[in-house]
Amino acid sequence: MENNAHRLFLQNSQPCDFCELVGLQHYMGVMYLITLIEKVVPLSDEQVLVIEESFEGVDVLVYQPQHKADASDLRRAVVYLHGGGWCLGSARMSPYDLLARKIVKELNAVVLSVDYRLAPPHHFPEPYEDVYRVVKRFLQKEILAQYSVHPGRIAVSGDSAGGNLAAAVTQQLLNDPEQQVYFKAQGLLYPVMQALDLKTPSYQQNQDMPLLPRTLMVRFWSQYFTSDKKLFKEMMANTHNSPESSTLLKFVNWSAFLPERYQNQYNYSAPVVMQADGKAVHKRGQWRSIADPRASPLLVPDSALHALPKTYVLTCEFDVLRDDGVMYVTRLRTAGVDVTHQHYEGGFHGAMMFTVWPTDFLIAHLMTDNFVSWLQLNL
Repeated sequence: MENNAHRLFLQNSQPCDFCELVGLQHYMGVMYLITLIEKVVPLSDEQVLVIEESFEGVDVLVYQPQHKADASDLRRAVVYLHGGGWCLGSARMSPYDLLARKIVKELNAVVLSVDYRLAPPHHFPEPYEDVYRVVKRFLQKEILAQYSVHPGRIAVSGDSAGGNLAAAVTQQLLNDPEQQVYFKAQGLLYPVMQALDLKTPSYQQNQDMPLLPRTLMVRFWSQYFTSDKKLFKEMMANTHNSPESSTLLKFVNWSAFLPERYQNQYNYSAPVVMQADGKAVHKRGQWRSIADPRASPLLVPDSALHALPKTYVLTCEFDVLRDDGVMYVTRLRTAGVDVTHQHYEGGFHGAMMFTVWPTDFLIAHLMTDNFVSWLQLNL
């Protein structure tokens, strides 16, 4: 399975590196074309009704059971946010379409799958703001009634960058004085949680691991914030922190938040902080985005965590983002949040996407089944 994943990564990434090297096309543009191969036209079938909608100017797909809901037995709902490093992906990709249909059929639920705007044309906070507007609209009682959704049985979920957005939106809703309906649960699937330290043990251990090598993840982070390539170089060197953002490094100190088995042979060394007279990112104001908890949900204080809903976190051993998820698990549990952590020793980043032939992997179906089972019990 790992060999197959490695072969796929090489097939997909090398042409992109070549195209950028010779100036034919931007790296992300080529990668975006690759994601188009997975796109489908989501159609209704005998069991699932699929409707294309626009919530606050953002395209969404609404999946719901074909049969009408009983007025006395309202449905559950899941807001789903696709992955792709904020630069790639779509709710219309076939693995997401299959996941949404599975949730609808097995949970008798409504799934709202969001096509937020992507970087680099739309940098942070625009993708986040798209999701927040959609969530605010969907959680209005009259909209929930329109889709026969129980206001107390709604979850948000996402994979990778989608997990980042799900965690950030869940946190920020708690601070919204106008909000009346909140999420009952959140499902974070190998989520991205912080941009301050890009040399955690998992970033080092899996720096060359498909499908998300460290270079690509750092590229995603930098493109999320800016098109200035200087930030990419500083993030690759882990020298992108300013005196201002350095005050938050305590929230991502992996020597404190990672169990020993995840630390392996690595020794903690705090990221270098560029001083005010250096050529630091903060001179361009980028530290404000890097340190923003809407971009890095791991950066909130403990007091902002205790009111969060039941949480499911999926992590994979062969994933640069493994430690992001594990650190969030540690901090949530310390804050008293009910957390289910499923770690896959043989898992790799993006594994849940491999449910479609010819990359139809057993581990992808196992992850999907376990996650949907958790939703069945906790939503």
